[in-house]
Parts: sequence; structure tokens; C-alpha cells
Amino acid sequence: MAKRIPTKKLEGVRILFRNFSGEEGQYNRKGDRNFAIALPEDEAVKMLDEGWNVKRLKPREDEELGTAYVSVAINFDRRPPVITLVTKRMGDDIQIHMPEDQLDALDWIDIAYADVTLNPFQWEVNGNTGVKAYLKSLVVIQEIDEILAKYDHIPVAGGGSAHLAIEAGDEDVLEGEIVDD
Repeated sequence: MAKRIPTKKLEGVRILFRNFSGEEGQYNRKGDRNFAIALPEDEAVKMLDEGWNVKRLKPREDEELGTAYVSVAINFDRRPPVITLVTKRMGDDIQIHMPEDQLDALDWIDIAYADVTLNPFQWEVNGNTGVKAYLKSLVVIQEIDEILAKYDHIPVAGGGSAHLAIEAGDEDVLEGEIVDD
């Protein structure tokens, strides 16, 4: 194998092709969690020189080269990555550590940008070599909807996490009705 490749830290990146849930699709086997990161041109050149598997989007009409990107695999089997969502609550920034079973939420939120650390995995198969990117850490900065933020100070019914309906079949629930005092 070639020389050791250090971890790669990238800040302020744009996330592409999100599949934090690991859903099966045209380019994905069921259970494979992954996403891609758009790379600035200078970083793409450095990573290509180091052997990372850098690809390109098809160029737009006004571009000579398409945007460079690297696919990132998320693996919880050996050393789980640390994934954090930074959002706002009542005007204050808060961090939410994202466990594996809640990662699918990242497929649907609006992301302003992300900071990421990648672990390189050097591979060799049939004389071909390369460097695959595995996620070490990810901080996702949520883009806040201004309309929703406007009403953030109003309490959520049920305290935000309570369910308003009681599930059928609860044996300890008595039927009744609310009456005025």
C-alpha cells in the first residue's frame, strides 16, 4: 500500500445525495447509509492526488468542469461516527446528538452547511487501488425557516414530546369526561 493518508477535515461543505436512512435505491443497497460532499476545486485536486475516490457531476451549461464530490460511507459496526445537528430553539443554538436510529431525519431537513471529518480507507482489488471515505464526525447546521422561528417562543401542545391521544388497548386507562369545577 501507499503512504498513510491522514483524516480529512472539511468545513462549510454542501451535502449532496443524502441517504442517512440507508434506503434501497438505484445507486444504493438497502442498509447502506451514505451521502456525498461537494468539494472546492483546490480540495478536489489534493484529494485526487492522495488517491481519494473523487467524482464529478455533469457540468452545467456555464461550467467547463462539473462540481467535484466525494461519496461518504456511514458505518456503525466498528467505531461509530459522531453525528451532531445544530439547530435553534427559542433563538438559541442547540446541539442534538443523532443516534443511528434517528439519522433518517437528516434526509429531510434543510441544511445550510456541514463540517465533516473523513477517515480514509485504502483499498486494493485486482491491482486497482483507491481511498474510500468513511465518516468519522459530522456537524450539520440546519437552515432555519424564518416563519417557523417567528413562532418558536410559543409552547408546543403536550410539551412538544407528549402524545395527545392514548393508544387503544391500555388496560390502566379509565373512561371519563372533563367537567367544570
